[in-house]
Amino acid sequence: MQLFTETLIIVLPVFLVIGLGVLLKHLRLFDDAFLHQTNRLVYLVFLPILLFYKIGTADFSSFFNGPLVIASSLTIFLGFVLSYVYAMWRKFPPSVHGSFSQGAFRGNLAYVGLAICLNAYGENGLTGAGILMGFLVPVLNLFAILALLLPQSGLADDKRPSWCSQLLLNPLILASFLGIVWSYFSLPLPVIIDRSLRITTGLALPLALLAIGGSFSMARLRGDLKLAGLASFIKLLILPLFAFLLLYPFGVSGQNLGIGILMAGTPAATATYIMAHQMRGDAELAGSIVMLSTLASAFSYTLLLLLLKTSGLL
Repeated sequence: MQLFTETLIIVLPVFLVIGLGVLLKHLRLFDDAFLHQTNRLVYLVFLPILLFYKIGTADFSSFFNGPLVIASSLTIFLGFVLSYVYAMWRKFPPSVHGSFSQGAFRGNLAYVGLAICLNAYGENGLTGAGILMGFLVPVLNLFAILALLLPQSGLADDKRPSWCSQLLLNPLILASFLGIVWSYFSLPLPVIIDRSLRITTGLALPLALLAIGGSFSMARLRGDLKLAGLASFIKLLILPLFAFLLLYPFGVSGQNLGIGILMAGTPAATATYIMAHQMRGDAELAGSIVMLSTLASAFSYTLLLLLLKTSGLL
């Protein structure tokens, strides 16, 4: 019972804040315009600041783990291959093919993954997860683009330049890269800047979780729920299993192993819905995967954390 209680202490705060976002939207203290601006602020300003600060002020040699990055990238690749080949075997229409595939491997690392790692491992966990995320975001975006473009070869010519530029100019990628460079060369931060960033970083994760809750809509659960359920199952349970099977042989252990598994088990990213909508994917299916996997992740994370605790990895 104590083990279960300790696990809930890690999981529940994250999802209670998401629930608060749902409640505030229901009470009309949030509106769509506010949520849109909040998401923009979190994505363009507060999360990049958080990533730069946590990574840039960390001891790079202590927190960077090459095998963790490689194995986690291979996990994403396997998720892409599994979902893409399955959709090809089932002969899904191109729009369904792309949305199903990216929903099955593209996780919400920034909003949910960082929050769970912070609750599970504290500030060191957040820093380690932030550095890992800096390397994984480009990998996730690359395979998400491939998942949507390959089934619709006609879209390749007119869409690729736009999304390649967005990949290269992604603020999370840029902030992580800058933080990694700052940390690697042990560059100093002026005291005033350091304290200002420390205050500002406290806004990122609470606002991100509130935005997830405020954006939650049962109306999006109108796509093929069986297919959305399968994609969510792959994302929440199969990918963490892949992560363990790859991380362990790579010699990753302890906190880094736990971070790799928790980051692999994140629910589908909200960006999957936006990307599917803009790249002629099945937006309804993508929205269903996001909503269903976010709901189910409260239970899957409880299971994953219980397994990590009983194995001594947490």
